Amino acid sequence: MTAESLTETRWLTDGEQSAWRTHLEVSRLLMYQLERDLQPFGLTNNDYEILVNLSEADERRMRMSDLAAATLQSKSRLSHQVTRMEAAGLVRRTACESDRRGLFAVLTDDGWHLMQRVAPHHVASVRRHFIDILTPEQLDALHDALLPVAGHLRGQRSRP
Repeated sequence: MTAESLTETRWLTDGEQSAWRTHLEVSRLLMYQLERDLQPFGLTNNDYEILVNLSEADERRMRMSDLAAATLQSKSRLSHQVTRMEAAGLVRRTACESDRRGLFAVLTDDGWHLMQRVAPHHVASVRRHFIDILTPEQLDALHDALLPVAGHLRGQRSRP
């Protein structure tokens, strides 16, 4: 790093630094706690996210490439994850009729029943560790504050 680039850097103010570090801490702690609360069901946050996406999809199935995009996973990582979930009987892969190279991930009946059992516990965990700690006004403000960041980051995903 050159001396010139250091002087051009827009360093974070104390308030910006505090907000950033609090965001990081909350994000990590919340994901850790939600994962702990899924462990009794033998699921990780990634497993649950896949099950949610499939449970909400038409015919409870999604193209593997679309599921990878929806869960922000590489195709390779998703493939390993789905292989583990197939072994547990939660999902299965089927061929795509319109594209011989394409595959669907399909939620099995066992996966659907597990989702129905786990979802109420997960929602209670989200409420206990996030929603119910904030006032409705704070939730609205948080939502409004994060929307532009989410939009910006979605736009970055499509760039090479």
